Amino acid sequence: MNKIEVLGARVHNLKNIDVEIPRGSLTVITGLSGSGKSSLAFDTIFAEGQRRYIETFSAYARNFLGNMERPDVDKISGLSPVISIEQKTTNKNPRSTVGTTTEIYDYLRLLYARAGTAYSYVTGEKMVKYTEEKLIKMIFDAYAGKSIYILAPLVRNRKGHYRELFESMRRKGYLYIRVDEEILEITRGMKTDRYKNHNIEVVIDKLKAPDTSDFDDKRARQLEERLRKSVETAMKQGDGLIMILDKESNSGKYFSKRLMCPTSGISYKDPAPNIFSFNSPEGACPHCKGLGFVNEIDIKKVIPDAKVNIHDGGITPLGKYKNQMIFWQIEAILAKYGFNLKTPIEEISQEAMEEVLYGSLENVKIDKELVHTSTDYFVTFDGIIKYIKNVIENDDTAAGQKWADQFLAVTECPECHGQRLNKEALSYKIWDKNIADVAGLDILDLKDWTDHVEEHLEPQQKAIAEEIIKEIRTRITFLLDVGLDYLSLNRPSASLSGGESQRIRLATQIGSQLVNVLYILDEPSIGLHQRDNERLIQSLKELRDLGNTVIVVEHDKDMMLAADWIIDIGPKAGRKGGQVVFQGTPEEMLKTHTITAQYLNGKQEIKVPAKRRTGNGKSIEIHNARGNNLKNVDVTFPLGELIVVTGVSGSGKSTLINETLQPILSKYFYRSLKKPMPYDTIEGIKNIDKIVNVDQSPIGRTPRSNPATYTGVFSDIRSLFVNLPEAKIRGYKPGRFSFNVKGGRCEACGGNGYRSIEMNFLPNVFVPCEVCHGKRYNRETLEVRYKSKSIADILDMTINQAVEFFENVPNILNKIKTLQEVGLGYIKLGQSSTTLSGGESQRVKLATELSKRDTGKTLYILDEPTTGLHFEDIRILMNVLQTLVDRGNTVIIIEHNLDVIKLADHVIDIGPEGGRNGGNIIFEGTPENMAKSTRGYTSRFLAQELGVK
Repeated sequence: MNKIEVLGARVHNLKNIDVEIPRGSLTVITGLSGSGKSSLAFDTIFAEGQRRYIETFSAYARNFLGNMERPDVDKISGLSPVISIEQKTTNKNPRSTVGTTTEIYDYLRLLYARAGTAYSYVTGEKMVKYTEEKLIKMIFDAYAGKSIYILAPLVRNRKGHYRELFESMRRKGYLYIRVDEEILEITRGMKTDRYKNHNIEVVIDKLKAPDTSDFDDKRARQLEERLRKSVETAMKQGDGLIMILDKESNSGKYFSKRLMCPTSGISYKDPAPNIFSFNSPEGACPHCKGLGFVNEIDIKKVIPDAKVNIHDGGITPLGKYKNQMIFWQIEAILAKYGFNLKTPIEEISQEAMEEVLYGSLENVKIDKELVHTSTDYFVTFDGIIKYIKNVIENDDTAAGQKWADQFLAVTECPECHGQRLNKEALSYKIWDKNIADVAGLDILDLKDWTDHVEEHLEPQQKAIAEEIIKEIRTRITFLLDVGLDYLSLNRPSASLSGGESQRIRLATQIGSQLVNVLYILDEPSIGLHQRDNERLIQSLKELRDLGNTVIVVEHDKDMMLAADWIIDIGPKAGRKGGQVVFQGTPEEMLKTHTITAQYLNGKQEIKVPAKRRTGNGKSIEIHNARGNNLKNVDVTFPLGELIVVTGVSGSGKSTLINETLQPILSKYFYRSLKKPMPYDTIEGIKNIDKIVNVDQSPIGRTPRSNPATYTGVFSDIRSLFVNLPEAKIRGYKPGRFSFNVKGGRCEACGGNGYRSIEMNFLPNVFVPCEVCHGKRYNRETLEVRYKSKSIADILDMTINQAVEFFENVPNILNKIKTLQEVGLGYIKLGQSSTTLSGGESQRVKLATELSKRDTGKTLYILDEPTTGLHFEDIRILMNVLQTLVDRGNTVIIIEHNLDVIKLADHVIDIGPEGGRNGGNIIFEGTPENMAKSTRGYTSRFLAQELGVK
């Protein structure tokens, strides 16, 4: 069969549609947001493929997995094994990195374990490894004719009394032991000072090393045999390590069958891949447990202003003076140094403040009058820092943790310096780099390293490493093909955007070289600059050319025109969508009149404004921003304009806006705890009166959260129901109409409308509640109706329906109208937040802000608001944002989309490349001037869009 056929699909808003997808093709499913694209691709085709796969399991295995519900479709034929690559699956685990996700780091670990050269972390010398044969020869050569002791190291620089160890050695028949460089006879009850560090070696043998020229062959052989047995015994007792001590000079030298430093005597275990894993106890840094960072108490947060005295609240965790023990203790400590609680902190000596912060070695004397006792009172004082740490460790309440968190700062681990591994793992090198150095290289630099690393290996190492390096190279090539050359292997997965994580998983799939598979991708072009789009399209074609079918849910113009087949779902969104308005080749589509086709063939477009705004003459300026890859940049944001920040992926846009500007302003206006990236100064903050950050994080983490609760309109709806005659007769209060509190909700499901079924090692499955059938409320509550609709019916309405329904209720209408204005008319009021895409969540937040009264001096920040938006949806969204700016507000947008860039009043282009070759401001000004610029990549594409030559 050469096609996949879907007949009678009715999932969500799909209207009994029939679809054909040619096998072995690159197919794009497009249409307005909410038209039913994802319902067809993921909830129908992928869901059925997954269900059929699980049906191949044994009955026993299916018992654990449960039966997956069949999608509402008549028939799907020609289905291959299916793999879904979505955006919502970004791994938030701090232990997950680009290297672990792509498996490149696993191959690197293998490379270092098999071909790495070990160096001593004490002396930096190359580690050595001896066989017993070589050892004996070296002893003959180095100590010929000298009196030597053969020792077995037992304890290396550790505290303890070691009574049991001495007794054990005595029972084994050993007579002498060397303790801290002194040879002693082993006696019963012998022990050491338990509070000091000790080095202990047992004496295995003492002899004069033979000088073979002085003995006949027989005598030499006897001495050699004795030496061999002594070395063997010493190796056994010393766990592979022995020490030869020259009696005359009393200097010892270590020898080992393992890797060993010839000077200091430290030895390493035989290298294995898990030694280089920061997720294994064998390799992880013991201080940060392999995370690379630690939470430390920040003294600047504990004492924010040193001009204030302790009595007036100079130490934030304590607050202002109270007649309590802790203040009495601090007063006693300060008095000892000649200060008091009213002395400004900056005038108190460093020695006194260290005692206040970190504790006193001596007991603190509290005056007997303060504690109402007959004698002075002596107490130990552990210090303010210990006090905060105790709260962190012992107070499990949310309030306690929140209180302690405000004094913490995430800092680089002082032991591994962010490299995540222990000293031993970081001491193996290939071409002068340890594994953390290599994992820190940009993918582009990593490719260069792998291309030349074999030239720096010994012939034996080269033979071992050849196949491993080949595997690494292959995977790096796939990452380069999808435009991720600016990332590094040690980049945490949690810091990746949805588009980046999706492209990483796409690269992994290309690397797997599977054939006859159906791949379904969700907007892989998100966050990708036009320059890199061509490489992504090429990667998808390679996946197709391997013999696979690739389905992409996408709005990107270049992707649609490059596809073999297009399916356009519409004509509108929600209940007005769900139909196939076109299916065929891109060439055929350009001749049709669907909304998508009109934007593709140029009959419809997002028009460039006739005039650019010049702002209100005021600005915000940041000087010397240098976070991540930013190169000490100075940036001016003119206020009262629509500003677009652009540049290739990884150039530094998010670092400048989300990690520097936004945290600075949030800290100033709302005392946010998020620390901004490094910068010198900021000017003009007083020219705005608030900041609104509209990001793509979920509007709620649980299915209980929905657009109605997030926007606050649900409170107004409940108030409306409470004031109905039926509700007043029954004495119902607002809580009766809440599904989060007892009273009016269905208690069988706790107001969820569903029951969660545990699936052991798979995600939990949600099934509708058999009592309320998903309505969330009990029968009595549902009997109260407004215009013949119950509260559950209203939650089930789309925004468009609700706008018509509440047209005569102004306070409700104003809030839901803004949801309609940002293009979300198709979603339901009570739709679970967990089912909303990142772009939809962002627009719900934007609508919530729009429904509030703006001051005309507000700064809005949006990160890629066109995510998941069709051309028509972008037009609607940008009209809303333009209205905000027309009122005097400032909107800053991070964006690659040319339809947004061309609408800007002011463009800031960062680049020229991603990663370490980015981080420079290469243009600031109007889109027209940028189109004439020859710097960077964005200007070239903008010139084509604006028709500038």
